[in-house]
Amino acid sequence: MIKTILSFCTISGFLMTACAQRTQIIFRGDDMGFSHAANVACIDAYQKGVVRSVEVIVPGPWFEEAVKLLEQNPNLDVGVHLDLSSEWSNIKWRPITSAPSLVDENGYFYPKIRPDERYPNQALMDHKWDIMEVEAELRAQIEPALKRIPQVSHLTGHMGCMGINDQTMDLMIRLAEEYGLVIFPQNEGVENLPRWTGNEFSEQEKMSRLIDVLKNLKPGKYLTVTHPAYLTAETESIYHIGYENVGEDRDGETKVLISKDIKKLIDELDIDVIGYNDLLKD
Repeated sequence: MIKTILSFCTISGFLMTACAQRTQIIFRGDDMGFSHAANVACIDAYQKGVVRSVEVIVPGPWFEEAVKLLEQNPNLDVGVHLDLSSEWSNIKWRPITSAPSLVDENGYFYPKIRPDERYPNQALMDHKWDIMEVEAELRAQIEPALKRIPQVSHLTGHMGCMGINDQTMDLMIRLAEEYGLVIFPQNEGVENLPRWTGNEFSEQEKMSRLIDVLKNLKPGKYLTVTHPAYLTAETESIYHIGYENVGEDRDGETKVLISKDIKKLIDELDIDVIGYNDLLKD
């Protein structure tokens, strides 16, 4: 009997260790709602590729289409991508609420969150903003997402807007708790995947870098933030200073995310591709 118990404990311990040593990756697709090209690419990256969580910008001009696409893909994990900026040239969006301290002279969100010499006096932090207006706006973004997208599981911040100061970080935590959207990967032992993408890399370079990262990855939990979109006339016309190749960059990233070679390699390496919501199942 004692031997049996010891054997069971040994086997259980082995299984627990083996489970703990598995490699899991969240390929997160950001910015649904900012363009049609992004909406379609995020869904393709889920249906054909490795993305399992997407982030939606509720005040974005293509939010309505994003809602319809997510209704058609109910198993795709969704985060509300809380937003206080409108960074692109040629396309802009405004707060959902009346928030005079959060907007520029034209009523749009400022292009930047933090001061940027390329955008003088055009960052939110260049101005005196009201935390009460921030809270009202974020609630107005969260509530329609919860109402219309049943699979919303978490909150994230666009362009680092929730890391402005302790006030905004405390606000995000409080809202996440209140709305039942508390999934912070860093609290679940998730590390950032080594960098493999960026607008300075071609599609081929992105592919090569990701293959190298995957082959050399140690067991653990990882997150990589991606921005799927396709190269179209729409994305060719969208840019901001210092990032003029938006369509080309995001198109290349999308093609890597839906690559059959990447999916095959992930299978061969026995890597689990997960979403934010899967962190709650551990």
